[in-house]
Amino acid sequence: MSEPAILVQQVRRVYQSRKGFLFQEKVRTEALKGVDLEVAPGELFGLLGPNGAGKTTLVKILSTLLLPTSGTAKVLGVDVAKEPRRLRPRIGLVLGGERGLYNRISARENLRYFADLYGVPAGRQAERIRSVLDTVGLAEAADRRVEEFSRGMKQKLHLARGILHEPELLFLDEPTIGLDPKSARDMRQLIREQVAGGVTVLLTSHYMFEAEELCHRIAVLSKGKIVARDTVAGLRRLVGGDRTLEVEGYGFEDLELEKLRRLSGVSRIVTEEFGPKQRLTLRVPTGDLALEEVRSALGSRAELEIRERRTTLEDVYLDLVEEEAS
Repeated sequence: MSEPAILVQQVRRVYQSRKGFLFQEKVRTEALKGVDLEVAPGELFGLLGPNGAGKTTLVKILSTLLLPTSGTAKVLGVDVAKEPRRLRPRIGLVLGGERGLYNRISARENLRYFADLYGVPAGRQAERIRSVLDTVGLAEAADRRVEEFSRGMKQKLHLARGILHEPELLFLDEPTIGLDPKSARDMRQLIREQVAGGVTVLLTSHYMFEAEELCHRIAVLSKGKIVARDTVAGLRRLVGGDRTLEVEGYGFEDLELEKLRRLSGVSRIVTEEFGPKQRLTLRVPTGDLALEEVRSALGSRAELEIRERRTTLEDVYLDLVEEEAS
């Protein structure tokens, strides 16, 4: 068995701050509460969670930008707290948004500056810069000022910077945030190409379809704790099944809901209000429960609508996060 690319054991991170009159009141915020995580070499691993769940804090710890309060984290076999300088040349970090680039110089000049910072040998810099610009599709815009770039082009330049020194492992924190659909699709393809080339990737994202499309395995982080980790198929099983049945009608009674809960295969029912209408969302394993059984349990309701669809990663995510919050 090869050593994990990322191994996190009981990592905690506590922030201390002050507030109130003359900042006399001490505030202690526990961003990570004993996180355990393992990522295999060559894996594209997704980290999902709501705002404030601790995703960015964990990425910063793993990329040596922040120290853990306690616990251990190893990336590529190197302890991030004890030997950060030995690790940094082997990893890349790509953050979503506008920061981290110099707008008044060209893309090529940006990369030349970062090549010096990353220790790319002077004799290889020109070739390497040409290569990454071509990889991300910015070769024709290489000598334009970055301030003229669209958001999608800037995000591609972020990726070019992140892979410039040929890292073994890449951290991507919200890499497609704010991008138009075509730019986001191009970015996802670039990520796939990195993984196909042997790079391990840890991806954080708010976009469920993106994580479902890209990631081999996924962990859901909520309130500083990992509440689930598995493949998408495994996570579907965890919340009760591959199938989702949506039942819409008016004024479902408690007795009717109880009849649905007793049906074979129903693992979870979520109730939502849409004006005068109610929607019941049922999680059901593949092959269990026919639609007619649901209709029969609810009696002769002329207005009843029943739809069936595949359980999405967004369904799974909302089930897990709501369960943790309750």
